[in-house]
Amino acid sequence: MMTNTKADKIKILLVDDDHDLLRLISLRLKANNYRVSAVDNAKNALSQLATFRPNVVITDLKMPEMDGMALFTEIQNHYPSLPVIILTANGTIPDAVAATQKGVFSYMVKPFDADLLLSNLGKALRHGAILPDNNDSQQAWRAEIISRSESMESLLQQAHAVAKSDISILIQSQTGTGKELLARAIHKASLRRNKIFMTLNCAAIPESLIESELFGHTAGSFTGANKAHKGLFLSANGGTIFLDEIGDMPVSAQAKLLRVLEQQEVRPLGSTRTESIDVRIIAATHQDLMKKIEDKTFREDLYYRLNAITLELPPLSERREDIPILADYFCHQIAKKNAAELKRFSPEAAELLLMAPWPGNVRQLNNVVEQCDVLSSTNIISQSLVERSLRFKPEKLLGLNEARDQFERNYLVRLLNLTEGNIALASRLAKRNRTEFYKLLRRHELELTEFRNND
Repeated sequence: MMTNTKADKIKILLVDDDHDLLRLISLRLKANNYRVSAVDNAKNALSQLATFRPNVVITDLKMPEMDGMALFTEIQNHYPSLPVIILTANGTIPDAVAATQKGVFSYMVKPFDADLLLSNLGKALRHGAILPDNNDSQQAWRAEIISRSESMESLLQQAHAVAKSDISILIQSQTGTGKELLARAIHKASLRRNKIFMTLNCAAIPESLIESELFGHTAGSFTGANKAHKGLFLSANGGTIFLDEIGDMPVSAQAKLLRVLEQQEVRPLGSTRTESIDVRIIAATHQDLMKKIEDKTFREDLYYRLNAITLELPPLSERREDIPILADYFCHQIAKKNAAELKRFSPEAAELLLMAPWPGNVRQLNNVVEQCDVLSSTNIISQSLVERSLRFKPEKLLGLNEARDQFERNYLVRLLNLTEGNIALASRLAKRNRTEFYKLLRRHELELTEFRNND
């Protein structure tokens, strides 16, 4: 069992529709200095994941609407390393086997001994990954990544889980999303954290020099090679190499890179001697490598060598909840760098930042904040400055009722087109009775005859 000094930092999410049992287990866990969030249904549990960030989930199996296994499946989709312990009143051995085969950490039958629960909880804690909490000193590995979005937290948990191995990783994402920051974070979470981390942008090196940059060269091996150069692989031996924009690497260099990865040895240009290496490769690209494979501009064998695990960084437009904290972070960084007064965005300017499309992602946001900070004559950045920096005029943001009406009408139109105006089929697909369905049609002034095939 955990010591008290450690246990009081551990968070347990407890889910059970039996309020008496929920209270009993909660009291027992709190008595052992665990921090507990107790909820009585799976939907509330899903909401708690992103905010409470538990270390272990303990859930009842039989619950209305969404049961424990359905909750487990949702958790696996977003937090695959989060251990889940399932409790059931009438379990069988086949049920337990089936649950554990799907990835459930432990399956316990009620009534159970409290010490057994605490024992299983301790094992789960040793097995599982802690959901990132930026205030926890243990999370220093990802301190440079500013985020509170669920999609990013899920990605970071996956990254932390694979960091401990030496498996090759491919980071797939749009330009400006922070691929190098993620690669550095993985390195800091790995067993190589005390070794060197080196980067190479494959798109920035001329084709004639990329092999020398990667593998090194001896003095006099080619015109201009006045002295020997170790190259990236030998310089980073024991550490991690981040190959950014790997999709732009020339095909000739791809073949040699594949050979180096397979043989774990490198021979500098002009040398007759090979040297053993031990490096971890993290590659990144914004391109569709499968399309490049079809076009014969990227080697398929190298792709599968690099792509043992793929991590996809979401674009900024899919993590808009991060925009305010990123903008605030950049403002603080600028003030600190220039020893100047901190500037902040007005409410109207902040709303505009939230609504902008951000094709350049976090890098573009950083640039916009810097421009606005420089141009603002006061410590409040105005909406007009943001519009000028973005060259973007926002569309009108619909109110909730208006947005709901628009969605409802579009849904009905799509459904009626699909069913060609068949009211019986349409109402059945919408899970509404005919009376309710007719009311919806009248509300949105939709006529069935408009959707029926009159040929």
